Amino acid sequence: MFFKQLATREASLSYFFGCIGHRKGIAVDVVAGDEQWFIDQAQALGVEIAYVVDTHVHADHYSGGRALAARVGAPYCLHEAARDLVGFDFTQLHDGQELDAGNVRATVLHTPGHTLDSLCLLVKDMRRGDEPWFVVTGDTLFVGAVGRPDLAGRETEMAALLYDSLHTKLLPLPGDLEMFPGHQAGSACGAGLSGKPSSTLGFEKRWNPALSADKAGFVAAVTADIPARPANMDAIVAANISA
Repeated sequence: MFFKQLATREASLSYFFGCIGHRKGIAVDVVAGDEQWFIDQAQALGVEIAYVVDTHVHADHYSGGRALAARVGAPYCLHEAARDLVGFDFTQLHDGQELDAGNVRATVLHTPGHTLDSLCLLVKDMRRGDEPWFVVTGDTLFVGAVGRPDLAGRETEMAALLYDSLHTKLLPLPGDLEMFPGHQAGSACGAGLSGKPSSTLGFEKRWNPALSADKAGFVAAVTADIPARPANMDAIVAANISA
């Protein structure tokens, strides 16, 4: 397996991982302007970019996912819940679907709450065995925080969905599982994010304050501490969903 994390603008974190042996990789949450970095990494490793995935329609930065997918001839993927939001065709992902990148497999976990189309990717390396190796959590779970629930409106309803996603999809996973979020400190996509670019689920269960509350407490906390909306959010979302 190879694994690359790219710290980019707006405190975003992008990912490129996959299988050297089968020469396939998966690019996740590409920021506009960084497309060439992924192409250069793929060429250096001798792999093709088999999938380009956005963990949701982003509101804080312009996505480079579609542009990268077009340049390399790969499918551009979003969760199927985005189909009524975006104005273009894309490869629709569904909960439980497995993306095949040779010995590396990424299982789609639908985790609505930050947005309705939010997803995480649970990744395993079949050469190590069938146990998951790490999870890319997008804007669902950060180091020390969780995703903001208000971007789609209805923040109380979305916060309740986020609680359910965390407690049914992520927190039951092994505590020693590494997690790699979509942002670190400085992002407007959550409140109280750590500057650390990774963690483990066990560490987050112990120290992330949002994860120790019951559902009512969680909803109250995350709806009371909502940061200012990202600058130019409306223009960014419009660009990310337009044909």
